[in-house]
Order: sequence, then C-alpha cells, then structure tokens
Amino acid sequence: MPAMYKVRPLHGAGVLPGHLPTCMYPVPNLHRTAGTADPLPQEEVDPSLQALESRQEDILKRLYELKSAVDGLSKMIQTPDADFDVTNIIQNDEFSPLTTNGADLDLMLGKDYGALKDVVINANPSLPPLSLLVIHSLLCERYKILSAVHTHSSVKSVPENLLKCFGEQTKKQPRHEYQLGFTLIWKDVPKPQMKFSVQTMCPIEGEGNIARFLFSLFGQKYNAVTSTLIDSWVDTAIFQLKEGSSKERAAVLRSMNVALGKSSWLVGNELTVADVVAWCALRQTGTANTAPANVQKWMKSCENLAPFSSVMKLLK
Repeated sequence: MPAMYKVRPLHGAGVLPGHLPTCMYPVPNLHRTAGTADPLPQEEVDPSLQALESRQEDILKRLYELKSAVDGLSKMIQTPDADFDVTNIIQNDEFSPLTTNGADLDLMLGKDYGALKDVVINANPSLPPLSLLVIHSLLCERYKILSAVHTHSSVKSVPENLLKCFGEQTKKQPRHEYQLGFTLIWKDVPKPQMKFSVQTMCPIEGEGNIARFLFSLFGQKYNAVTSTLIDSWVDTAIFQLKEGSSKERAAVLRSMNVALGKSSWLVGNELTVADVVAWCALRQTGTANTAPANVQKWMKSCENLAPFSSVMKLLK
C-alpha cells in the first residue's frame, strides 16, 4: 500500500552529532580554578548562630568539669557493706515519746465536721489480734476514745474476756466529746480487716498493716532508715514469728537477741510498733519462755507497761 505522505530523512541533512544539545538549558559554571577568576566572597555568619555555638561549648566545658568532680568524689567514698551497722543513725533520729500531748487528728485523718472519726476492725476471735488491743490501750492514754465491742452473726460464741477486752467505760459522755471512735467486731474473717472511712475507704487487711496505721496516729516521725527497720521487724514478727516454722522462729529470736543487745527496744531507744507486734507474736505462739536473755529482758520491759499487762490477762 503506498504511503500517505513522505518525510525527508534527517541524517545527512547537515546536522552533526556533536552539535546536538546535551541538556535542556545551559547553567553558568560555578567552579573556579586558581588564577582564572576572582574567589567567591565569604558569606556572613549569623550572630545568633555564633552565640548558640559559644553557649554549647560553655555547657560542654561545665559538664566536663562536673564529671571530673564526681569521678574524684567517687574514689573517696567506699561502698558500704551489706551488714552496715545503722545504730548511730537510729540514735540520731528524733523520737517523740508516747506520753506527750496528742497529735492533731484532724491534720492526720482529715477534718469531718459534725461526725466522729471511727475506726472499725473486724477480727476472728479464734486468733485475736493482740497488737491492736495493745495499741488501743496506748491510744486511750493519748486521746478520748469511744470504744465498743460487737459480735457478728457469723460467730456463734465469743469468750467473755474478749467481749470485755476494752474494759468498762465508767464515764459515759456525749459522742461529739470524743476524739476517736474504736469499734471491734468479732467476725468470721480469715485475717483482721479495718476501715477508717466506712463508706469510701477500701479495707486494710492484716494485723501488721492495721498496727502500722493505728500507731501512726501518735504522730511520730522517723527517718528513712528507722522506718524501714520498723517495717522489717513488723513483717518478720507476723510472717516468721507468728506464722513461720520452728526454724524460722529460732532464727528470728537470735536476730532479736543481737538487736536488743545494742538498744533497749528493737529499733532505737523508744517503743515502736515493731515492739508491740513482736511481743504479741511471741506471746501467742508460746515461744516467750524459750527466748534468749536479751529478749526475755525486753519482754519484761514491755509487760511493765500498763497496755501490755492488760492484754496479758486475755492470754490466761
């Protein structure tokens, strides 16, 4: 079929391959060779950038100086041994005797206008929380407390001495004249439970935890080392003296004997919640008679205090 139209060939039309364009548009050459053109003028540096660089160098220099100082101090300080004796630290702690005036309950527990602050504790009469009874007696020496004992329907019978564990309140006063309400309910529960604000508060469980809360109402303040040791002795008394095996109890008694050889009480020179919980655990487990000499002496010191001697009657 013949072509519709003819086109003249381009080759051989006078256009040489070297004359064809190699780019879309020409750009001036920015490269300079020595002696061929004047050098490009130097760009001016932003003053704010110079200030930032100077500040960075100053900070790096100060950091290096601080690092050198810390390295020098670290070589002067020896790592303390795991058996470091903290007796001196404890003795320098500030203890407020339990016989001083009462602390501000409104400050510690919050002010509730028109209502008495109530502490409600559920406990099983088969294993009475003696430490809570001791602390209750100590609190009665500090505050005006409205005490009451009740029996829950889950418990068939409660010994008479437990029903009168708070004694008889000889002087009845209007409810608003008391500073704190303390209600003990004998109930079939696996472990003691406490509520301070019955409507809004989750219960605190465990004799040791409740004892810590109640003892804090005395307003005593300790440093970190003393607080840690107190908590450690409370846990040891509950989980090893009271609930542990005979080997665990023997090990705890040895540790107590060493601690009581250095001070009159388990932690420092004043009675703490650790002494209360540990004494009650020893009495309830019947291991007091086999305790070492320092522990025996310490137990007599506890029992010379009226709150402990009153609880002793419950054990007979």
